[in-house]
Amino acid sequence: MPNIKEVKNRIGSVKSTQQLTKAMKMVAAAKLKKAQDKVTELRPYSNKLNEILSNLSGSINNKLFEKREVNNTLIIVVASDKGLCGSFNSNVFKLFNSTAEEKNLKSHSTIIMPIGKKANDFFKKKNFKIIDEFWTTLNGFSYSDASKIFDYVHTQYINNNIDQVHIIYNEFKNVAVQKSVIEKFLPIEEPSSDDQSSSINNNYLFEPNKSDIANSLIPQTLKTQILKSVFESNASEQGSRMTAMSQATDNAGELLKELKLTYNRTRQAAITKEILEIVGGAEALNQ
Repeated sequence: MPNIKEVKNRIGSVKSTQQLTKAMKMVAAAKLKKAQDKVTELRPYSNKLNEILSNLSGSINNKLFEKREVNNTLIIVVASDKGLCGSFNSNVFKLFNSTAEEKNLKSHSTIIMPIGKKANDFFKKKNFKIIDEFWTTLNGFSYSDASKIFDYVHTQYINNNIDQVHIIYNEFKNVAVQKSVIEKFLPIEEPSSDDQSSSINNNYLFEPNKSDIANSLIPQTLKTQILKSVFESNASEQGSRMTAMSQATDNAGELLKELKLTYNRTRQAAITKEILEIVGGAEALNQ
């Protein structure tokens, strides 16, 4: 049985940890509200842009719609800068591993663009080629950051250095649920004829012309898709961290109960031992 001092030190340590996890939970809750508002505001705009682009896909002749033989694949992986957010990062990496196995992605023909320190650290240990210019942009990510990423990807795609692009990130559902998803980024896919979720309308009048519309609409839609992916990931991160810190706080409370019970038992055992020693000493003096 541990001595009283050890138990008291352990109780103090657990209390400090509980205060820390409780504070982190409150900080994550505050950040979650802001991140959730950004996602809620951006989703309708992004969905509408995608809908318009889908409707125009049959009318616009653009290289970003062209399907070609896949020799090199670029995958944008959005994770976090910090840990202590449950399975948030590991779920993204699991999805990447399963995708790599399913699509039989080879290290020599797969390029990774990590966004977030954890993603960069993970892929540093792999054999894939890494584009490490954008992983530091996660904190304060904005439309200009999304534009820089798009400009890089667009240049590589137009120059035939890459043949397809995917984005992997955590989609925000609610505080307790985040879903790891992979989305096709390039080439832009035309909606299938049996897709009943959207009504395709090709009866458009173009002003000033198709080319100008395409040159404006396509980059804006794809930049918004990148921005939305990062905003979704950020909200998911805060939700996952809030849940993880709440569970850690509850676990610390349960551990404190056990430690206090151990402390009382140890203290009672020490008192009983002292009493027995006193009684034994008194009996020895009386003999």
